[in-house]
Amino acid sequence: MAIIIDGKALAKKIRENLKIECDELKEKGINPKLAVIMVGDNQASKVYVKNKSKACNEVGIEYEEYLLKEDTKQEELLDLIEKLNKDKSVNGILLQSPIPKHLNINEAFKTITYLKDVDGFTPSSVGKLCIGEDTFVSCTPLGVIKMFEEYDIDLNGKDVVILGRSNIVGKPLIQCCLQKNATVTTCHSKTNNLKEHTKRADVIISAIGRPKFVTEDMVKDGVVIIDVGINRDENGKLVGDVDFENVEKKASYITPVPGGVGPMTIAMLMNNVIKATKEQYKEKTF
Repeated sequence: MAIIIDGKALAKKIRENLKIECDELKEKGINPKLAVIMVGDNQASKVYVKNKSKACNEVGIEYEEYLLKEDTKQEELLDLIEKLNKDKSVNGILLQSPIPKHLNINEAFKTITYLKDVDGFTPSSVGKLCIGEDTFVSCTPLGVIKMFEEYDIDLNGKDVVILGRSNIVGKPLIQCCLQKNATVTTCHSKTNNLKEHTKRADVIISAIGRPKFVTEDMVKDGVVIIDVGINRDENGKLVGDVDFENVEKKASYITPVPGGVGPMTIAMLMNNVIKATKEQYKEKTF
């Protein structure tokens, strides 16, 4: 039977440590602040934003929310980002995705100044990650790496298969795992003979958004399973990309959904806000 990786408990421990760091900054007259921009009326985004606000409150990070209308123009969005870039009281800027299709999200990410890029999405952050420099790493990949470290799961020389190639999760994870000396294979919707790749994997990280897609016959005994997926099954129950009940029997470690990667993503956002605050004062940008 697999060891369940408890992301909820680990995230709680991380937030408690971050609160200590936040309190120390406040004693020096530094008040970390996160600004979140949400465009439109996406219900899932509202839930995510609420959870981020709650986490900020728990750690002691000041929180500002900017709710823009569905028909907001690109220029208006960029103007707001530029305003927040220049606002010395704001240490982190987060643009909640998705945004309406008429807006260019990549252009918006490019506009966020590097030192406030707590989501790790700017070209500067992505580039630094690729060449192994210290940078802001996307919150979900960073959370996954923290799980490996907490549970002493050594990736050195291991075959890691990542299911999904998104800019937010899949691609940054490639670099994160390479830095841990893993041999990384990335699979996606165009991959042939997917099961051949997953069957030999020592570690599988799934981020494809298909409920219970990874089944028992696709994995070998002793595999480590990290399930990034958040889906609803036919009964409306929250499930991951992995058929947890059956795959757990073969795995050595596995993350549940909910209670696995999700809480870690928000904890890493808090981590990046504190990191950004420290970096800004170190760089004397204020």
